[in-house]
Amino acid sequence: MPYINIKVTDEQVTKDQKRLLIEGATQLVVDILNKDPKTTHVVIEEIPLGNWGVNGKQYLGIKK
Repeated sequence: MPYINIKVTDEQVTKDQKRLLIEGATQLVVDILNKDPKTTHVVIEEIPLGNWGVNGKQYLGIKK
């Protein structure tokens, strides 16, 4: 039973985007690993920007 954990920053990911991520990730394990989509679990975790780091620094978003 595949378990896929997707972590993204909490920057207003829409329900539709989450649905597409779940569908796409599920299809990947079906296509590549020949797994049954009925037993494939996908969890999306939204991480606050202050809890995310890149290049050794706390990520606070891209300044516009």
